[in-house]
Amino acid sequence: MRTGASNRWNREAISISDRYAVSHALDLESNNPEATQAIGRALGAALRTGDVVALVGPLGAGKTVLVKGIAVGAGVSDPKRVTSPTFVIVNEHEGRLRLFHVDAYRLRDGRELEALGFREFLEQGAVVVEWADRVGGGLPAERLTITIEPAGESSRRLHVHGDDERARQLMQAVRPDP
Repeated sequence: MRTGASNRWNREAISISDRYAVSHALDLESNNPEATQAIGRALGAALRTGDVVALVGPLGAGKTVLVKGIAVGAGVSDPKRVTSPTFVIVNEHEGRLRLFHVDAYRLRDGRELEALGFREFLEQGAVVVEWADRVGGGLPAERLTITIEPAGESSRRLHVHGDDERARQLMQAVRPDP
């Protein structure tokens, strides 16, 4: 990875599903919150309008830490303002591109995500969805999904995957240098 973060590449895999769609996957390890933010910065720098990043992981896994890094990479001027939008559901941040940060924890399904104006968000900027597993059916198939798992007190495993060419491009942005 070009950021010099303290993480390492474990495995990159390409598999063919029975529907002949190509699935790309990349596993990363982050040793601390700063490394998680560095991964986010690399991803945020590569985002463009219409991109969707779906975040999955348990409470305290580091989803919001990753989003803070994404915001910095996307050019958000005050990353300290990037907080989990648990009660407001959506925070909008201005930067090089508009970043919509959605917390789907309180949503029941994809219809509620759509009612928030999800399609309009995609026309205006990039969208990052925490707790994306709660609204999976409401998300487009063309997305990058990152599953974060605690691996220790401050270390995390990030499984990055997607089924389309844009997801592969975004994975290249976070892939560490060999």
